[in-house]
Amino acid sequence: MIRIVHVISDLDTGGAEMMLAKLVGGMDRARLSNTVISLTDRGQLGEQIESSGVAVHTLGMKRGRPDIFALPQLIRLFKTLNPTIVQSWLYHADFLSTLAVKFSGSPILVWNVRCSDMDLKRYPPLTRGVQRMLAWWSATPAALVVNSEAGKQEHERLGYRPRRWDVIPNGFDTQRFHPDSSVRVSLRKEWHVPEDAVVVALVARVDPMKDHAAFLGAAQQVAKARQNVCFLLVGKDTQTLAPDVAAKGLTDQVRLLGYRSDVECLLPVVDVLCLSSAFGEGFPNVLGEAMACGIPCVSTDVGDARSIIGDTGLVVPVRDPAALAHAMIDLIDRGPAAREQLGRAARARIGTEYSLPRIVDRYTALYSDLSSNGSSAR
Repeated sequence: MIRIVHVISDLDTGGAEMMLAKLVGGMDRARLSNTVISLTDRGQLGEQIESSGVAVHTLGMKRGRPDIFALPQLIRLFKTLNPTIVQSWLYHADFLSTLAVKFSGSPILVWNVRCSDMDLKRYPPLTRGVQRMLAWWSATPAALVVNSEAGKQEHERLGYRPRRWDVIPNGFDTQRFHPDSSVRVSLRKEWHVPEDAVVVALVARVDPMKDHAAFLGAAQQVAKARQNVCFLLVGKDTQTLAPDVAAKGLTDQVRLLGYRSDVECLLPVVDVLCLSSAFGEGFPNVLGEAMACGIPCVSTDVGDARSIIGDTGLVVPVRDPAALAHAMIDLIDRGPAAREQLGRAARARIGTEYSLPRIVDRYTALYSDLSSNGSSAR
């Protein structure tokens, strides 16, 4: 039995956290035993992970601050759990896990990096320091997993030189995320959206990397050019954007839905999914989820978005509201039949290239290979 302890900064509904939840829930329990440690709290995903039979531990750290005083707790947990492999997710967890592994019997250490070209000037200085430290330590883990080619290239540029790179993209449950025409009428009534309106959605927490300003700028241009369009903003803190929406004259066209745990129930109502991010994305989960639901996507050229979407949607430059608006109008003007055709191709692409069982198998193969070879931290 391979015992894997996953250490992650928090368990809110970010892309890394959601992939972790899907991964531990989809693994073969006869071969692999999983435990999750959150450096902060249980977040929104702790209960979901435990419901899949995986234990969750928390260290109570403040968000965004790797607390060296939490290190003894982490060391004690490692010694108690006696993992074969420690899989850390995101910079702060990579940092503390590397230190803890040194004092807990040297289990195999694997880092997991989920971003690409982060603009760290927009975040606390401590994060920049942690990133530089990890670049110096990057030969320590037995392997470094990234979820995008863009992330690998960016971290090579930053000086990361691991012993082994593994590019494993995100995976998607095409049974959970699927087209569902039955919810279209009821939800549009709930949101006061006309049945014949084209719905464009941005599913993203409020964060500098998501560039809601560019999306709202594009939405303003689309609303002036096409009358029957409604915009959904879904994600943590999107309600706080009401003043920005009003300033653009979009109050009647925009619905601010805030955080939702049932995104799979909302997406089938959407006609066009938009990703407006300006930096930092590796493999944006929302693209795969929307595509699995049969929705054509418009995305900025971030991370691996271009290779994920292929010819099933449109990709535009970052920080260019006019280009984003033009692409939205393009898909709107193609009409429902053409969008449905693109959506079918998008769903087929996810099923072929990024299905969850396929991605779980790749992680399983990695862990099996490392454990059989006995690779450990230096």
